[in-house]
Amino acid sequence: MIDILVSGLLLSGTYALVAMGLNLQYGVARIMNLANGEILVLGALAAFWLYTTSQISPLLTVILVIPVSFLGNWLIYRFLLTPLVRRSKSQGALEVESILATFGMTFILIGIMVSIEGGFFAYKYLSEPITILGSTTSLNRLVAFLIACLIGLVTYLWLNHTRPGVAVRAVAVSTEASGLVGINVYRMSAIAFALGGAIAAVGGVLISTFITLDASIGVVFTMKALIIVIMGGVGDIRGSIVAAAILGIVETGVATLIDPGLTLASAYFIFVLILLFRPRGIFGRRSA
Repeated sequence: MIDILVSGLLLSGTYALVAMGLNLQYGVARIMNLANGEILVLGALAAFWLYTTSQISPLLTVILVIPVSFLGNWLIYRFLLTPLVRRSKSQGALEVESILATFGMTFILIGIMVSIEGGFFAYKYLSEPITILGSTTSLNRLVAFLIACLIGLVTYLWLNHTRPGVAVRAVAVSTEASGLVGINVYRMSAIAFALGGAIAAVGGVLISTFITLDASIGVVFTMKALIIVIMGGVGDIRGSIVAAAILGIVETGVATLIDPGLTLASAYFIFVLILLFRPRGIFGRRSA
């Protein structure tokens, strides 16, 4: 049981990052980004490429990928999604159009990654075994978890204790009311979308240190992020963290006690239970 808890919690750190990225994009910008997983894989591919060609540490790649991914996602929002936002007459229409747009974008990103690295890619980094509470794991998982916790803490503090962060939260609550008090809704939405993409890319860098990936695996991480967002409550960072911990422990428990092939099935089972019994999520609130 200790092995399951330790491994599950270590895995949940990177899950939380991926989900926080999607939560910012969907909860604030109202964009259901189906290419979120591909952004993650792009971050992982960048870490793999830099480490294998130039021996640049993935820890340094984390620092490099943040501004690059932020700018890339800001450009995506500015030139691909802003026209959809401006012409959509309702939130429902925006969600449908953004789903279609980002679904097409997934194929573009997959094609780019296949042209760079066609098959599976992995590398060894800090793979030394360590012991935590009597449970043996690898150092790279612990480092990834600690960095994920740090980024999550910084994001939480930024959202709750800075003027731009409070403005982002206000837009998540009501775009109309935010506009009435002088908040630039489009600018805050763009920042939230770009920040969400940057966080997802960082999650990819961290995951690449201990998981073998390929260009087409992004959809799996997108679905897990969606499960975590809905489980924790749309727009709630605390919920994403708690839901990520639950999903990580459940998946690890199923893989250890039953069958590794059923980990994805267990995630979808949790998803169905949440939709049936608490569609608002763990910290979600009833609509007024």
